[in-house]
Amino acid sequence: MPTTKLSDVIIPELYTPYVVNRTMELSALFQSGIITNNAEFDRLASEAAPIHNMPFFEDLTGDSEDIIEDADLTAKKITSNKDVSTTIRRANLWASTDLAAALAGSDPMAAIGNLEAGYWAREYQKILIQELTGVFGSYTNTESATITPLADHILDISALSTAAAQKVSASAFIDALQLLGDAQGQLTAVAMHSATKTYLKKLNLITTERDSTDVEFEAYQGRRVIVDDGCPVANDVYTTYLFGQGAIAFGNGSPVGFVPTEVDRDKKKGSGVDYLISRKTFIMHPRGIKWTNLAREHVETPTKAELMNAINYERVYEPKQIRIVAFKHKIG
Repeated sequence: MPTTKLSDVIIPELYTPYVVNRTMELSALFQSGIITNNAEFDRLASEAAPIHNMPFFEDLTGDSEDIIEDADLTAKKITSNKDVSTTIRRANLWASTDLAAALAGSDPMAAIGNLEAGYWAREYQKILIQELTGVFGSYTNTESATITPLADHILDISALSTAAAQKVSASAFIDALQLLGDAQGQLTAVAMHSATKTYLKKLNLITTERDSTDVEFEAYQGRRVIVDDGCPVANDVYTTYLFGQGAIAFGNGSPVGFVPTEVDRDKKKGSGVDYLISRKTFIMHPRGIKWTNLAREHVETPTKAELMNAINYERVYEPKQIRIVAFKHKIG
């Protein structure tokens, strides 16, 4: 009886785009608008360089001038700065024993693609939380001073004087929104630990809403809820993240010589073992927070520990232009 092999069903030039698109379809981060993908970041992620400079003009500041007959206006400068992102490279390999059920499906390529896309959707979410741990972290500089690059975007109520005040609540959440002042309307989604969501649900504070395509999603104070147990928890203190649309830029890279999908076969093991190799080269960049590259061992990619290291991040946008807030709290 003929045996279906991976090489029979996976055509890389068709399979790879399918997985890329399906990953974004399955990811709550993309569906909520927190992460946005565009051609410019795809181009940057395809560059050979490990880091990418992204110049921008600073916002216009200063008071307007009175118009006086025969009086000259004073010329002001338009200043510029640069944001910097880094390319992340990840890969995984699966054996056919893990994919046996998918090979039995009516459309095995789609079935395997769905499995892989679901895996990468979870991985991207995990990697984003790693980056945010660094973005909102602290480090000690050469003068032994503690530096928290995004201190003005962190609300920590976990050490307030009473146990009740330390817990997540509707009023405390509003205080977290207020960190962006009159720009708080930009914050449209919230990522929280499942324990935080469960606590809020017990208080009947989680609602079910529908988007424009009639897809249901859970919301808290009108903001889409994304549940991820990778959200930091330490000493009973939970970190919840508030996001605005497009807070995270994403690029799918395809550098010269890059092979995103490969299949292989070991003919010597039993009746043979098929392998599926999946590689990703991508940018996932919090907009306005420069990657400093100060702690990095490998040229090819930053490690998990390096993504979580606060020394690798520096704010370059004005505070209200950064659409991410960290809210630290306890639960009941």
